[in-house]
Amino acid sequence: MKLEHILDQIYASVISRWYTQLFTAFLRVLMALTFIPPSIKKILHQPFTVLPDSNPVGHYFIALQDTGFYYEFIGWAQLVAAILLLIPRTSHFGAMLFLPIIANIAVLTSSVGFVGTWLITILMSFAGLWLVAWEGDRLKPLLFPTRASVAARFDWRLLMIPLFFAAGGSVMGVLWWTIRLGNFKNYLVVDAALVGIGFVFGSIVAAHYRFMPVGRLVQSPQVK
Repeated sequence: MKLEHILDQIYASVISRWYTQLFTAFLRVLMALTFIPPSIKKILHQPFTVLPDSNPVGHYFIALQDTGFYYEFIGWAQLVAAILLLIPRTSHFGAMLFLPIIANIAVLTSSVGFVGTWLITILMSFAGLWLVAWEGDRLKPLLFPTRASVAARFDWRLLMIPLFFAAGGSVMGVLWWTIRLGNFKNYLVVDAALVGIGFVFGSIVAAHYRFMPVGRLVQSPQVK
């Protein structure tokens, strides 16, 4: 049995239990509510902590508040994640936004020595990971192909892509020489380097194009 089918069976088994469903609903609401109070403080540009500047944690949050609209942006991101989590139809978006935010906060609180909070944020990160994993059916295409064919077969036309970008690199080298960009001593070497870079860049583009999944979607077998 393929790994994909094994994971499908495990996933179907987990999400079909009433207690895992209730636990997930509980986590969604709880994680959303934990984000709202700190998000409001940031949006209103209020201090997040009363710790003095002499304290490493206090120093960090004072500096963060001084960044201006970036401080408010973090607050808006937290608020949007919370609202998305609270709405059942958008909870999967909320989970995917919540996880990177709380993971970043967990790393931050651990690195600056925020006593006690580091453990809470790590547990919240695991909660976020659970909420994202709960949306496994939506995220499955990230791990397993769902398209029936690739964009192109290997033929001579694929070789034209790196040659095209190599030619573009040569043209760019001539342009640099014309306007004396960078004030290089030997623009011939620069031109050769740009040709090589263009060829490598084009080769990577060609590889992506060659193996890019396209076509009709593959019908996954129904898990019973």
